[in-house]
This record gives sequence, structure tokens and C-alpha cells, in this order.
Amino acid sequence: MANHEETFQRLCDQAKEAAMIDSILQLLEWDERTKMPSTGGAYRADQAAYLAGLTHQKQTEPKIGHWLEELANSPLTADPHSDTGAIVRLLRRDYEKKVKLPQTLVEELTRTASHAQQVWAEARQANDFAKFQPLLEKTVGLKRQEAAALGYEATPYDALLDQYEPGETAENVARVLSALRDALVPLVQAIADSSTRPEVAVLAREYPTAAQEQLGKQAAAEIGFSFEAGRLDVTDHPFCVTLGPRDIRLTTRYDERSFNDGFFSILHEAGHGIYEQGLPDEQFGTPLGEYVSTAIHESQSRMWENQVGLSQSFWQHFYPQAQQAFPTALSDVDLATFHQAINEVRPSLIRVEADEVTYNLHILIRFELEKALIEDDLQVADLPGAWNEKYKHYLGITPPNDTDGVLQDVHWSAGLFGYFPTYALGNLYAAQFFVQAQKDLGDLDASFAKGQFSPLREWLRTNIHQHGRRYTPAELVQRITNAPLSHEPLMNHLTKKYGELYNL
Repeated sequence: MANHEETFQRLCDQAKEAAMIDSILQLLEWDERTKMPSTGGAYRADQAAYLAGLTHQKQTEPKIGHWLEELANSPLTADPHSDTGAIVRLLRRDYEKKVKLPQTLVEELTRTASHAQQVWAEARQANDFAKFQPLLEKTVGLKRQEAAALGYEATPYDALLDQYEPGETAENVARVLSALRDALVPLVQAIADSSTRPEVAVLAREYPTAAQEQLGKQAAAEIGFSFEAGRLDVTDHPFCVTLGPRDIRLTTRYDERSFNDGFFSILHEAGHGIYEQGLPDEQFGTPLGEYVSTAIHESQSRMWENQVGLSQSFWQHFYPQAQQAFPTALSDVDLATFHQAINEVRPSLIRVEADEVTYNLHILIRFELEKALIEDDLQVADLPGAWNEKYKHYLGITPPNDTDGVLQDVHWSAGLFGYFPTYALGNLYAAQFFVQAQKDLGDLDASFAKGQFSPLREWLRTNIHQHGRRYTPAELVQRITNAPLSHEPLMNHLTKKYGELYNL
């Protein structure tokens, strides 16, 4: 047993050392997207590639394989869900995948992503897809190489999707999203046919950036994000990144003529940050100090943004603070009018600004397009036209330009193919978890109206955060809700809420 315990400790130390190197890479990438001057881009790409290669080297050293073999049938792994059993099991899974990837490919993927994100930002600003096209073509080619190296049964897309959502397949995602789409479309049509129209002009009044930042930070802190262990900065595309167990960075963007844009992106990213701050600090670098999957992570951000932040009870508590922050814009707007406005349902061009009802249609478009790119059924040169066609088909609108169309998201420039479907899965998980939280905790709306958000936050920490990757997404949702993932809780939520708001 003593030898096994020593081997286990060596395995954990190796994993934590690799995580430390990766955290330095994350710091450089955070800096690149928030503070770095544009002239630093070329060298930053080389720095990122070097650190990615070094991390990969640490994660694939042959001794790791020997340690894993030694521990495979030891008492430490007898219970696969114990701390030691889960760590060994999950590190084996990670190791077996990473050893399939050549270090040169890992470095080139990182170098290209760093460069492509810089060019994407320039192309987006200039509304010039042609400027970005060559790097996107290179990225797609590299992701196909990655999928081939990892291996797959049905489609190369599965190999990429599995990196974000372990065990998930394109076939199952298509099935789930199709069921959701079929239920959503009639609801969207019913809302469109309603005579009720929110007074959304109140959200386009003057909202000074400094006041938006102050109010957003206040809201993030109230729902449970600790600014002693994090901070908020500005970027082109909001994100959350973990630089260490007590260093979580949030980012957002502001539009002085759009209240929703800044405020709800802060709530969303704070939801991610609360999850990261709820993981066990002492396990940082091991699977028990990491999030379950991208969709489970998204469930946390979407829950705080939608089920909480868009609820009337949240604003019963928080609206007086908003009126104090923006006296000119909101002093003559009552709570009911404001709540109706922030919950407007209207097909729109921009995913991150989409309403709660139509949002998943944006995801379906991206899922279908990126799957076609990886499977070589769509050429990058044809992507803008294909994008516009799908927006016309699914949402009835056509982007006037590529900045508001195919160039709006950072994900493909970062090489995040397989990532987009997890947004929709996250919405499904969020709704199902929230229903269970209400059963366990009682009237959450009454708590929110009093500014009491800690019961929900602690429920999430107890049931989700503290376990790290101990359970798969499917195991976790079954364990918490006693049911497999379903689109029905989300549709029940949307049908009830928007039926009342739009007098359906």
C-alpha cells in the first residue's frame, strides 16, 4: 500500500505541475485578449505554442503510463468514485487521449489559434471575412488532423466534441437539439403572433459605462462571485478564465446604448466564475479540481443569467439599485415595464444578445455548420453564404454584413470546434438542475426577492462544484435529478414564463 500511495502522490504532483504550466499559458491568453498591444501578437503566438508544447510533454511522459498501470488494480482504485479511484481513472482517460497527439500538432494548434484570434478581431472590426479566411482554413485542417489522431467511429466531429463533453456524440446532440427545436418553433411563432410588445426602447437609453461596470460587479458579488479571488475586465468577446485556484478572471464588453449587453454578460461570466471558485482548491491540477464538462459549466452560467437574472423576483430586489445607478434612464420606468423589456423575444442576429427562447436556434446553426466544415461537406470560402442561408431558414433574418454574421464569435478562431453544442446542452442541464433545486430548497423566488442567493449557490456547490470531474455529465444529472437529461424542464420553464409575459 505504501508504494501505491507514493506512486499516487507522484502522479498527482505531475498533474499539478502540468496544470501550473497551463495556468501560465492561460494568463498569457487572458493578457492577449484584454491588455496586450497589437504589436505583441506574433511573439505571443510563439510563447503560447511553447507553453502548450511543454504542458503536453508533462502530460504524456512515459512514466505516467507506468504509474497508471501500477495503480490500475491497487486498493486505491477499488472504488472508481472515491477520491483516489476517480483521479486515477480520469488521469488515465486524459493520458490515453493526449499520447495520441504529436507535440508538434499541439504546438501548431496553439500557435495558429493565437494568431487567428488576433486576425479575427481585425477582420471583425473591418467587416472583412477574406482577411480571416486563410487562417480559418488552416485551423479547420489542423482540427481534422487532431480528430484523426484521436480516433473516432462515426464522424471526426465526435473526436472533437468528446474533448468538451465526454462521451457525447454528434448523433445524440442532433437528436436532442432537434427535439428542442421542434418544441421551440411553435412557441416562437405564438410569441410573434401575440399583440403584447415590450417597451424595449427603455433599454437603449444612455447607460454610462462606469455605472454599468459598478452595477455589474455589485450583482456578481451578490450572487456569490468573490472579487477577492477574481476581477472583471473588458474584451471583444466575454469569457471567464481560471489562472489558479484563487484567481478567476471575468471579462465583458459594454454598449452605452444597451443595458442588456453588459449586465447579463457579467452575470453569465460570474456564473462560470462561481463554479470555478466552488471547486476544491486543494485539488487544483487534478481531475477533482476541474469542471465536469463544458455543458455543465454552461449550465451554471446560464442558470444565474436566465433562471435567476431574468426572473421578476431577482429584480424585485435589484431594480432599486439599477434605478439608483441610472436615474436618467430608469427613473420613469416601472418594474413591470423593465422586466418585460429585458425578456423581449425577437429573432436577432447576435448569439450573445439573443433572448432565452431563440438562443438555442443560434446554437443549432453553428453546430450544423462546424460539423459540415470538419466533415469536409462545407468549404470555408462558402461559410458566409451558408451562415446567411441558415439564419434566414431558422430565424427569418439575414445578416447585413459578416461582422454581425459569420465573424461574430471568437470560437472558430480559437480552434474550439465541438464547443458550440455544449451551450444548448448547458441550457437543458440548467433548467433540469433548477427544478430540482426548487424541490429541495422551497420557494427560490421568495429568496431572490429578499436578495438571498446563497441557498442556491450552496446547493450548487454541494451537488455539483465540490465533486469536480468525479461523475460524468450523464451520471451527474441522474444522480441529482433522478432522471436523464431532457428538453422538457427547459420547455416547461419557457412556456410558463413567456406564456404569462406575452398573454398566450
